[in-house]
Amino acid sequence: MKKIHLLLIKAFIRPFLATFFVVMFILLMFFLFKWIDDLIGKGFEWYTILELMCYASAANVAMALPLSVLLSSIMTFGTLGENYELVAIKSAGISLQKAMRPLFVVIIMLTIGSFLFSNYMLPKANLKFSSLLYDVRNKKLAFLIKPGVFNNSIPNYSIRVDAKDEDGTLHGIMIYDHKGTNGIPKVIMAKEGQMNKTTDGKFLVLALKDGVQYEEQSNTSGAYNPRQVLYRSRFKQTAPKFDLSSFEMNRTDPNAFGNSTPMLNLKGIVKKRDSLTKQLDTLNRQSNRVASNTFKQFNTTRGYTKVNIAPIVIGEVTLKSIPNGSRKTAVDNASNIVSGMVQNLSNTVPRYDDLMGEIIFTRIEYQRKFTLAASCILLFFIGAPLGAIIRKGGMGLPVVIAISFFLVYHIITTVAEKSAREGNLNPIFAMWIAVIVLSPLAAFLTYKATVDSALFDVNYYKQFFKKLLRIKQK
Repeated sequence: MKKIHLLLIKAFIRPFLATFFVVMFILLMFFLFKWIDDLIGKGFEWYTILELMCYASAANVAMALPLSVLLSSIMTFGTLGENYELVAIKSAGISLQKAMRPLFVVIIMLTIGSFLFSNYMLPKANLKFSSLLYDVRNKKLAFLIKPGVFNNSIPNYSIRVDAKDEDGTLHGIMIYDHKGTNGIPKVIMAKEGQMNKTTDGKFLVLALKDGVQYEEQSNTSGAYNPRQVLYRSRFKQTAPKFDLSSFEMNRTDPNAFGNSTPMLNLKGIVKKRDSLTKQLDTLNRQSNRVASNTFKQFNTTRGYTKVNIAPIVIGEVTLKSIPNGSRKTAVDNASNIVSGMVQNLSNTVPRYDDLMGEIIFTRIEYQRKFTLAASCILLFFIGAPLGAIIRKGGMGLPVVIAISFFLVYHIITTVAEKSAREGNLNPIFAMWIAVIVLSPLAAFLTYKATVDSALFDVNYYKQFFKKLLRIKQK
């Protein structure tokens, strides 16, 4: 490896790593803003949230990696051009294509790594992320006592306090215990108390002081009787326990989400697509068989007839071609046939639409494994010539241009994918349309950078317009 190759690789790796982690951090912030309501106030441990963020980071690689390649390539060649290092490289007899070769090797390695990541690691990460996010969203709210409000978070209990100190001491406590027989609650009132958890965290202990307990004795019939006995007992101290098992987050088996298409690799996607295709073929055969049986002529003595019958010529008004005595029977038979066909279609069409949607989605996800790798190569051949043309490094103009081109790529891909899922575009064409549209632009920019074109030089356009004005004045 030549020293110039090592120099170019070092100049590319540093901004690539920096931009990759910055983009990942921004995408993680978007993730937290989206799911903040499901994470706050549920008493999660820090490692649970960290685990969820790690899985979300794996899902964000598909967006962060191409953007980082584009941004770092623009910054690398823009910095070389701004410091006149690119001029020195060309003066040494090394063309732009030769200068891009070592970085192209790096991009090829990234492309292979991204394909392996999307085929093997990303499905597992999506599986873990979906199952953990499902558990997080379905976990109950953490037990939180608010003064002056009845709290029903603990099953079979309603708790209300008048005031709550900063140290956790509760004042004016009222507890309704609904576990009593025949639905008659037991009431506990205390002047103050302290709330703590047991060492294993499974029970909440409420240490009460100076209180009274009211309990009504139900009659044998279970009906309310105003003359039934009311028991009252006073206490100096008591410590009722409340079961907190309903507040624990139960981890769902990730295999329950394993049949979802984003959680499958290429082999699994092909297997699922074949299975869906067989189900669709079976549904079509059943529908065709029902339709053909409905329209076959039926003979009451011989079953389905095989006799060739001459077609009957029917005029403009169908009923006039039917004898008067048979018109009502013919209309009733036709109505029964139509109602049977409508019922068959009403049962078949939704299932058909679901199967077609799943098949289209499997084809989209199959192509997505390859488009992530192809986008890295495409955006490199857009970013490297752009950096050589604009000759600006740093985080200013290169960032604006990189985000603009990436938004164009992302919008085209998103719109095409949505159209494909609606059945308006071929899934293969939809997933590759952004690459097809932007490839001529990459070739054009590479050519302009090779011939040292002043494509983004403002002074060049100023001189050009000045010449036009002089020509008009003459």
